[in-house]
This record gives sequence, C-alpha cells and structure tokens, in this order.
Amino acid sequence: MKRVAITGVGAVTPLGNDADSTWEGLATGRSGVGPLTTFDASGFPVRIAAQVKDFDAAAAIPAKVGRKHLSRVGQFGVAAAWEAVRSAGIDELSEDVYAADERGVAMGASVGRPELQALLDIGHLRATTGRADAFICQPPALTLTDDQNVPLAAMARMVGGTGPMLGISTACAGSGHAIGEAYRAIQEGDAKLMIAGGYDSLTTWLDLLGFSLLGALTDQYNDDPEHASRPFDADRSGFVVGEGAVAVILEDMDAARERGATILAEVLGYSSTLNAYRITDSPPDGSGAIQAMEGAIAESGLGTGGIDYVVAHGTSTHGNDQSETTAIKKVFGAEAQRLVVSAPKSMAGHLTSASLGLGVLAAVNAMQHSLVPPTLNLDRPDRGLDLDYVPNTARSMPVSAVLINAFAFGGSNTSIVVGAPQEEA
Repeated sequence: MKRVAITGVGAVTPLGNDADSTWEGLATGRSGVGPLTTFDASGFPVRIAAQVKDFDAAAAIPAKVGRKHLSRVGQFGVAAAWEAVRSAGIDELSEDVYAADERGVAMGASVGRPELQALLDIGHLRATTGRADAFICQPPALTLTDDQNVPLAAMARMVGGTGPMLGISTACAGSGHAIGEAYRAIQEGDAKLMIAGGYDSLTTWLDLLGFSLLGALTDQYNDDPEHASRPFDADRSGFVVGEGAVAVILEDMDAARERGATILAEVLGYSSTLNAYRITDSPPDGSGAIQAMEGAIAESGLGTGGIDYVVAHGTSTHGNDQSETTAIKKVFGAEAQRLVVSAPKSMAGHLTSASLGLGVLAAVNAMQHSLVPPTLNLDRPDRGLDLDYVPNTARSMPVSAVLINAFAFGGSNTSIVVGAPQEEA
C-alpha cells in the first residue's frame, strides 16, 4: 500500500477565516460562539451559534475558480480548499507532476436543499394570488447553487483534476469519510493527489428548530454564549451548532517528496463503522466507536501505546461524552489514563460535516507546535468522565501520533490516525 502525506491545510471557521487563525483560536482557548445572526431567533429557545465572521468570498476565492453558483456554505468550502491548495504549492501544477486523472476531490457536506423560506414564499404567492406559475418564479441558477457537487467541481478546477470526485453526506462523520476515502484512493493507486475535508452550515431557523426539538442543543447559555459548549463538564446541556469548512491536501508520499513538497503529517489509519443503535443517541457501552478506533489504530501499526493524543468528537451532550469516554477506556485499557484528550467543539461549536476536518487541523498543528489545545469550559468534570481532557489551558508536550474521532447521527462512526512524517515506512 502507498503511504499518504498531508501537504496543505485550509480553513474557514468560527475561530477565523484561515488555518492559522483557526489554530490560534484553538491553541489559546478562544470561543467562537456568539449570538445567532443568520435570522431573527428572538422567539426561539436557542439563540446562539458558532458562526463564521467577516468572511469575504471575493477576497478568499479567485475569479478563475468561480464564485457565481456557490451557496454561502459552498463558498466556505471552496475558500478552505483554495487555501489548502496554495499552502501545498499545487495551484500551478503541470502534467509532469501529476496527470489530470490522478487528481481528485472528496468532501463531506450536507445534501444541498432549497432554502425553506424560499419555498414558503412560493407557497404563499400561490395561495394568495392563485398564480399557476408560482413554482417557477425562482431563477433556474438556484438549482446549481443548491447542488452539493458545484463546490466540488470548483475544487477540481483548482487543480485541473479529472480523477475521483466524491461528495459524501454522512452528517457529523462526513469529513471523516471524505478524508478516509481519499486516503484509500491514494493508497490503492486510484489517485496521487486529493483535496479532502468537509463544509457545512446548519444555522437556518429550520435547523435550529429541529435540533432544539430533539433536545440536542443547549438552551441554558443564551446570555452567556462563550460558556455554552462544555464537553465532559458536569454542567453540559447540549451542543452548540456551528458552521465552516476545513480542507486538507493528501498526496502519494513518494510523489510529494519527489516534487519537493513540505510534508506536514502522514495519514496512518482509517476505519468506518455503524452503531446500529438509535438515530440520535450514542450507545452507552461505546460500541461502534470502539470498533472505529480499534480499526484505525490497528491499520496504523502503532498500537494503543503509540497514540499520544485523542481529538474527541466531544459534542457536549450527555450521551455522546459518556459513550466516547467509555469507548476510549475500553480501547486503551490501562493506557487511557496517560492519554490526553481534548474537544475542539468547546471553542468552535459543532461544524457537523466539517468536524473531523477540524480535528485533523488540530492534530497537525499539535504535532508541529508540540501543543495540545484545551477543552474549554471544563470546570467540573462529570462523574465517571475521568480522563485527562486538558481543561481550559493548552498543554505543551511532544505529540507524534493522534487519533481523531467523529461519531454521527444515524450511528455512523469514523476514526483516523495521523502521525508525524517518518523517513522510513
């Protein structure tokens, strides 16, 4: 099997509109949660979110890539991908480096859908005027704007790619599956370069209402948003919805070194499982998550003793935090007490399809800077949640290998292991 390198990272998140500012936010424990701005939420039980701020698509996405048919969240994804492409030095690739059919894209995202408000407006128009053409009064271009594949096509154009293109919608596991399947494509020789990651924004009134009715969101911190996301804390009461995008560049290790690329990290293992339990709940015994972590660690060849840091899914819901802690203890056994575990969602909120991508960004930087970002707002650990979650303050320590988790609605799980690049396999 071919080895797979990470050579570029890009991000648009509630902590910043590029990878460096996102990492700075994670490393310093800065919260990106604030009042919701996408609609008037004054009558809603939840009025906060972790949102992208001051994003300028015209500055972030060059005209040659194309912005015309990108939705707001599609712009996040394409901007993150463009930053990753430039950071990897592949914005001007020639056929001598990689053939067009050796370059591809794999991204996790929610399935494109029309804005519910637009549909309500159309229905109201028909009901009040009786116009038979009410359903065709919207511009045809909106069909493209709502299409999940349009941002992926823009990403493919960035690198002149005609190879594999995968748009994956598996909720919170989306970017995990995308990065994992891109890794597999390179391992197996189907591609030599892949843009991979995820982008998402579930901050419409329908999203907030749906998650609120499920009881998944915290409604206790509307007046104190920075303290709302508190994974593993006894006072946690639900997750904070977020938005944004993270993209990484994966390359065939030998080919990347031959072209003189800077190797940031290496993907060492990937596993995907299904709980077959409940749609919204994690199994109390950690099943599904256990198998995903075990599979990724086994493929890495490191064993549990070789993992220094776990980037937790860590949503700040009672069930997920308990289930993930139970799973980590079962996978690592006696090793669990020496691990460090932290949750980026405590600062960035839940980026849903982009969440594991954010974990990869955290892992790569933790290895490069010998610094593990904290779990923010962890003031009073809950009973039984007794791992080292790096409460509130980042920790300086050497990091050579990281396990990253994403566990989604519907029971879909992914775990990925990344490590510092080694000269020898």
